[in-house]
Amino acid sequence: MTEEAAAPASGSSFYLAMRVLPPEQREAMYAVYGFCRAVDDIADGGGAAVERRAGLDRWRAEIAAMFDGRAPAHLAALAAATRRYGLRQNDFGAVIEGMMMDAEDDIRAPDWATLDLYCDRVASAVGRLSVRIFGLGEGAGEVLAHHLGRALQLTNILRDIDEDASIGRLYLPREALVAAGITIDEPLAVAADARLPAACAEVAARARHHYAKVQPIFAAGPRRAMRAPRLMAAAYGSVLDRMVAAGFAAPRRRVRTSRLRVLGAYLRHGLI
Repeated sequence: MTEEAAAPASGSSFYLAMRVLPPEQREAMYAVYGFCRAVDDIADGGGAAVERRAGLDRWRAEIAAMFDGRAPAHLAALAAATRRYGLRQNDFGAVIEGMMMDAEDDIRAPDWATLDLYCDRVASAVGRLSVRIFGLGEGAGEVLAHHLGRALQLTNILRDIDEDASIGRLYLPREALVAAGITIDEPLAVAADARLPAACAEVAARARHHYAKVQPIFAAGPRRAMRAPRLMAAAYGSVLDRMVAAGFAAPRRRVRTSRLRVLGAYLRHGLI
C-alpha cells in the first residue's frame, strides 16, 4: 500500500495552503493527505473492479484497526494525528465509501442527489477531518467542511471534464445535461457536445453558491484557524472564475490557479 508519508507537490494549491500551518498541524494534514492519496490511487488505478474494491476494503480494515489501538506501522503518523485532534472513524469511512463509488463502476451522469453524496464523501468528509486539525470542530467547522468541500469538488469536476471522459467517467449531473438538451451519457460524446456549456453553467452556479456560503464563516471564525481553508478557497475559486470566463465549449484548455490571486490571499491570510 502507498505510504502515508507521501507529500503533496510543492507547487500545488494544497501544499501552499498547508505551509501556513504550524508544524504539528501541517504534519497531521500531510498524514490525512497520504491516506486520501492512497485510497484515490486505488479507486483510479487499473485492474478489475473486484481488485479495487478489495484494496479499499483493506484500507477500511486498517482504519478500524487504528481506532482499536492496533495501527499498522505505516499508519503511525495518521494514528498520532487522530489521537491529537480527535479525528473520527466515520469520516475516514466516508472517504473510503466515496472512493468505492468510483471503484465499483464508472460514474456516468449521476443525478444531483447522488453527485452531492459523492461530493460529501470524497471532499466534505476530508474537510471534516481537516477542520479539526485547523482547530475547529462542531458547528461552524462542520458547515465550513460541508460547503467548501462541495465547492472544491464541483470546481474539480468542471476542470477535469476531458480527463474524466478519457477514462470513461462523466460526473456532470443528469438534470443539468437534460436541461441543456443532452440525453446521452457517453462521456466522450458529451464532452464534445456543443450544448455542454449550458450544463456546465448550472454546475458552476452551484459551486459559486457553496463558495458564497463559506465567506461569513471565514469572517466570523478564528483568524488563525481560517488561514488554510481561505487559501484553498482563493485558489480553487480563481480556477472556477477563469473557467467561467473562458467558457466550456470544446476544445477546452486546462485552467490553472491564478498565482496573483493566491499570492494576494497568502499575503492577507497566510502571513498576517
